[in-house]
Amino acid sequence: MDHYFSEHNNNLKSNPKVIAFSVNNTPLKFKTDHGVFSKGSFDRGTNVLLDYLVVNDEVQSILDLGCGYGVIGIYLKKAYDREVVMVDINNRAVELSRENTTLNNVETTVIQSDGFANIDNKFDLIVFNPPIRAGKEVIYKLFEDSINYLTDYGEFTIVINKKHGANSAINKLMDIYGNAEIIGKNKGFHVVRCKKTID
Repeated sequence: MDHYFSEHNNNLKSNPKVIAFSVNNTPLKFKTDHGVFSKGSFDRGTNVLLDYLVVNDEVQSILDLGCGYGVIGIYLKKAYDREVVMVDINNRAVELSRENTTLNNVETTVIQSDGFANIDNKFDLIVFNPPIRAGKEVIYKLFEDSINYLTDYGEFTIVINKKHGANSAINKLMDIYGNAEIIGKNKGFHVVRCKKTID
């Protein structure tokens, strides 16, 4: 499954299909394909994340980090109508996110980027469902970088399963942000929110 986290996966066979589901009473449909995460169904961790995610009035700009085929970013655009940027290293995921933006009649910006490498802006909210199979070193580097791409008092919200190292991830986030609040738990998944505070 390493191809989820690599830039080029054009050699993978393509067999696109469209799936549909609702998130918090918001109907969505997505074109998916081989080589992207959770191609056949709505990912359980993302479901838990979106159940507990809080988007306050102060949040005007959102980054969907590691967007896959665009579920989080497109849902947040439809539900809250904020400025949404979606990024992924996977070129097929980026192409699908662009198509799915159109498919759901919303406007987002989709960028191919290895983490934050091609990101220039700062955001009020960064949302992240970490690619566990990419390994702790990759994920923790994204944790560390995230604080530099938040506005003052911006928030970084992730979902992670207890069996995939939620406790150690929370400790790492505490080291980076000085705070890490569990805002929801379900089926082993923890939704964790950190705030960029200003001394």
